[in-house]
Amino acid sequence: MNQNRYFYQNSQFITMRKLLFLIALLSGVLFTSCRDDFEFEPSTVALRFSKDTVYLDTVFTNIGSSTYRLKVYNDSDKDIAIPTVQLGKGVNSNYRIMVDGMTGEDADNNGTGDGKIFRNVELLAKDSMFIFIEVTADVADANPTDYLYTDKIEFRHANNVIQDVDLVTLIQDAIFIYPQRDNQNVYETISLGLDPDGNPLTYIGSNLSENDPVNGDELHWTNQKPYVIYGTAMVPNGKNLVVDAGARVHFHANSNLLVSQNASIQINGGNPPNNDPANLTNEVVFEGDRLEPLYSEVPGQWGAVIILSELNTNTINHLTIKNATVGLLVQKRLPFIEPDSNQPKLNLSNVQIYNCANVGLLGRDAQITATNMAINYCGQASLAATLGGAYNFTHCTFNNNWNSSKQFAVVIGNYIETSEATYISDLTQANFTNCIIYGSNQNTLKLDKFTPPNSSIPNVTFAYQFQNCLIKLNNSNSNPLYLPTNTTNFTNCYNANNGQVFNPKLKKVTENKLWPTVDLFTTMPAANTSVTVDILNKLRAPNPNIGAYQFISD
Repeated sequence: MNQNRYFYQNSQFITMRKLLFLIALLSGVLFTSCRDDFEFEPSTVALRFSKDTVYLDTVFTNIGSSTYRLKVYNDSDKDIAIPTVQLGKGVNSNYRIMVDGMTGEDADNNGTGDGKIFRNVELLAKDSMFIFIEVTADVADANPTDYLYTDKIEFRHANNVIQDVDLVTLIQDAIFIYPQRDNQNVYETISLGLDPDGNPLTYIGSNLSENDPVNGDELHWTNQKPYVIYGTAMVPNGKNLVVDAGARVHFHANSNLLVSQNASIQINGGNPPNNDPANLTNEVVFEGDRLEPLYSEVPGQWGAVIILSELNTNTINHLTIKNATVGLLVQKRLPFIEPDSNQPKLNLSNVQIYNCANVGLLGRDAQITATNMAINYCGQASLAATLGGAYNFTHCTFNNNWNSSKQFAVVIGNYIETSEATYISDLTQANFTNCIIYGSNQNTLKLDKFTPPNSSIPNVTFAYQFQNCLIKLNNSNSNPLYLPTNTTNFTNCYNANNGQVFNPKLKKVTENKLWPTVDLFTTMPAANTSVTVDILNKLRAPNPNIGAYQFISD
């Protein structure tokens, strides 16, 4: 009687007969597939390409693009060597390509391939290869009528046939603001005072000047060309930055705009034509400097707009901020021990802030007034008003559908913790009128009151009031700070304690379309205010809706 034997391997049993068959099968495959070499013949056959034209998205002048991909197929039964693969403009092209992992000939003799010309590129039968494409070009190299910079990838066969794939890129001119370097190659820096531990705060950056030798007046941003910021661009004390309607400002990674204590800023965006939410012609837009669609909704691409100014003249109207770490940071100059009279001040109207890695609007012991403001998709909170201060929000929509379970739409607090101490300051007022506080979490509002444990420290003021607001709040306890227990600080408010009750039916939060698609006046009427138009300049009468938008029917 034949008896099978078993080997134990990786918790599985394999019979001896099956193992011998597997060894024989593998041996056959190895012997039949092994070749000493491949015989490549000069190509004469037509190649196939994944694209006829590769469109590289818009780039700023002299700023490198992302990497784009082209796939090349050899559908024939022959192993071929393509005599030449090159850019049409040869070594003078501003494009660079990598062909099947190779960087090409070294025309400038610097020890590396230039990504322009390749010889005898081998491609097996029924196989394919990748070509990766990048560009860095000056606007002066582009077509002066449409600012397109073009070239071709040429595949030159042995029979003198040339196949090609077009390359097209839009080059956009811009005004670049960046820190200079001295003769020791050290970057220019700016001082922001002291950190909470008393150490100097300095950042790589530059002071904006009305007489810059290259850019001219850097304190007046127009809509003629986009601006690209590197490092921290600071409005120095005694100066005022004015931004015209339609201006576009792009921030490089970790870059910021900072308004000093005794400086000011006026952003003068305009109403959208025909009340069209998609028409940003007159809007001022702050976003990152990556223009490719892949980066259009990526949070954390740049730093923040930082307002330290204590002046009453800081006004922002019709500004959209996208993809920052913190959209707007309004705080007093460090350390946090100065008296309340030094609070920074800011007036906001018709402002949109989206896709911030941390917070959309962060106020620390600040005085902020806002009407018709919409904020969505922020990693921690759409609005965080911490370390006390004085805040007034009317007809604002604070939504947060960030993909986590810890984010809030609104956080109100009276303290901030550092490594050395906990700083406390009075919350003299936090008034919300006709606002929507909503999002994907069950609790979208956090009231973060700190009570000093030491009785020798006087209790601080924590004053807040919500009137005619929709709040998604599903508290299962009886915390006296919140609804439904607290009806003193919440007047005529609508508690959405699940997804069905008082649902505002916002258009599409994933695309930051935050207008209600039903008339909220019928179920959640607004209180009377002086805000007669919404963020799109639509009349609120006769049925004013809560939130930043009047409803737009589907």
